[in-house]
Amino acid sequence: QLQLVESGGGLVQPGGSLRLSCVGSGFTLDNYAIAWFRQAPGKGREEISCIRADNRSIDYVDSVNVKGRFLISRDYGQNTAYLQMTMLQPGDTAVYYCAARPQYCTPAYPNYDIWGQGTQVNVSS
Repeated sequence: QLQLVESGGGLVQPGGSLRLSCVGSGFTLDNYAIAWFRQAPGKGREEISCIRADNRSIDYVDSVNVKGRFLISRDYGQNTAYLQMTMLQPGDTAVYYCAARPQYCTPAYPNYDIWGQGTQVNVSS
């Protein structure tokens, strides 16, 4: 069974940092684009950033106001993608999901085939 498993969420104070991980289980991520999404209570799911199979990243920064604070990366050897989040704000509170699709990124979440279960991030003092 093809699965993605997220980890690294938790409670952090404003201005703090977290690194989220997304591990492929049952398949290799090498030929997949990996995207990070988030969904806050009462809001739709929005795409933060995506990294292609060839390791080129795309930031959907206009829609989520994370420019300069969030960085996506991947480690082929660890079969893992990451989202490094810095200068966290209360508005970043959400469930964060990673998702995979073959090769290329897309801004539309229905086009992603494989999803993780989500990891909760709470930013609060």
